[in-house]
Order: sequence, then structure tokens, then C-alpha cells
Amino acid sequence: MRAVVITDGQLTYEERPDPVVGDTELLVAVRAAGVNGGDLMQRRGLYPAPAGFPPDIAGMELAGEVAEVGRQVTRFGPGDRVMGVVGGGGQATYGLVDESHALAVPAGLAWAEAGGFPEAFLTAYDALFTQAGLSVGDRVLVTGAAGGVGTAGVQLAAAAGAHVVASVRDPGLRDGVASLGAHEVVDPGAVADHGPYDAVLELVGPASLPDALGALAGGGRVAVIGVGSGAKVEINLLQLMGRRARLSGSTLRARSREDKAAVAQAVIRHVVPLLESGQVRVPVAGTFPMARATDAYERFERGSKLGKIVLTT
Repeated sequence: MRAVVITDGQLTYEERPDPVVGDTELLVAVRAAGVNGGDLMQRRGLYPAPAGFPPDIAGMELAGEVAEVGRQVTRFGPGDRVMGVVGGGGQATYGLVDESHALAVPAGLAWAEAGGFPEAFLTAYDALFTQAGLSVGDRVLVTGAAGGVGTAGVQLAAAAGAHVVASVRDPGLRDGVASLGAHEVVDPGAVADHGPYDAVLELVGPASLPDALGALAGGGRVAVIGVGSGAKVEINLLQLMGRRARLSGSTLRARSREDKAAVAQAVIRHVVPLLESGQVRVPVAGTFPMARATDAYERFERGSKLGKIVLTT
């Protein structure tokens, strides 16, 4: 197979041995694989792949056709269209995904959209509903809402009956985010004027978290799942205490097989039907051949994009 390989911070597209399918795994002929912030962090040496995954082949999600199945696999067979999250190795012509983390690709969904769905929607669903306990009627703030996880979060929160306030830095992207279901799309500097918020999906980090905490309603919940502006922040604990707020953080990549399977099953039940009906969609800001992964990563880093950057084979 050919794969996007990270070597000393550089990307190359080179030959590697085909993966060997495990008992509970699917070997997938990859058609599309999304680019995520975690890939860029791994390239910089800041976010290594968990044990058991290729340490130098990028990619945390993939979509394609099943080429081979492990001995214990029962849900899928060769030729089935699947998509799923992986700990690494997704940006290659062949990849492995555990059966319990795989989702059937709805009929008619383009490969680029399927390749950009798993990481964004599983991450957003887990953060909003499991970590932040989002409920019907809540007022929710999604920061950095124009990116992959942000556009997923906006749509899922709106579909759940929440009032969605989205912060978007680039004015040229605000109408696009509004079209996904955001009730208000605001400049990041104005989020405090549009609270109080019952829940916050924090995708930016230090540049926005203090303002979000200051605008929480009593009992508000904040789920931090992005650190695009850095990883360290000073917060007012008295403010947090006075609002009886909950501040949590999570990642999906390194969690246990069972944890990721539980998130995948919840998304199969609650989100895939919305995808099939067209109530949610995967905005794709750009596609690149996998051999041009460096260009794709550079486009991701430039920002000012609505939705996902996706590599295709």
C-alpha cells in the first residue's frame, strides 16, 4: 500500500507493507480520509498515536470498502461501504478499523463526506451529550464553529432542540455556519454579550475559554476538546464556583476500545439517521489527492474554511 508518513515533521507518500487484519478488524480499501487538528499536532511531535497503531502513518478517520474481515467479525463483509475512527494509519490506501468502531456509509453519501464524518461527528456528539449533558432548550455556545468538529456540533445541537450561538472569527464564513442551524453567529469577542450559556463546546482554548466561563449560566457545563490557540490558560476559580459550573476535557483517540465503541453505537442510533435524511451534512472545504497531503495540511493550517479538508485515493 501507499501511506502518508511522518518523518521528522515532514510528510511523504511512500510504500509500506499492507496491514494485517486482526480478529475483530476490517481491512478497508480507503477512498477518503479526513485531515484533523490532531494530525497536525502529531506531525509536530505533540500527539503520538496510541499503542497498537502505526506511530508514523497519519490519519484518525477513514472511509472505504471492506477488503477483508477478521475471524470474529459479524456485522460487515467484503465490499461493504464503511467509515470509522482509528487511532492512526487512516491516511493510506489500506487501513484497519475495529468492527465496533465502524459505521455503514449511507447510500448516496459521497466518499469525501464519509471520510470527513467519523472524527468530527463522534467527537462532537460525545462532547455535547456525554460530557456536557446537552438537553432540549439549552442555550449552547460552539466556539471555533466553522471547522470540522464545530460544524458538526452546531448541527447536532440544533437538531437536539438547543438554541445555538456559534462564534466564528472569519466574517465570510458566518452565513455558512448559520445555514447549518446556528441561531446566532457572532464574533469571538462578543460571546459574553450573547449568554448566559447552559453548555459550551470549546474548540479554541485559551483565546475564548475565559469569556465563555464568564458567560455561563448557573450549573453550566463546558467541554474542552480543542486547543487551537494554545494549551495553557488562567481561569478564575471563584467564577467557576459561583456558577456551580463543570469544566471537563476529553479526547477520543486514546480511549479504550469499549469507550469508542459506545460512542460509535450512539452515533449509529442518533446521528446516522439524521445524515441519511439530510438533516445533518458534512461540509467539505476542500479535497486533495493523498499524494498531496502536504498541500492539504497547509490548507488546514491556513484556516478560514467551512468544514473538513479530506484526502482521497
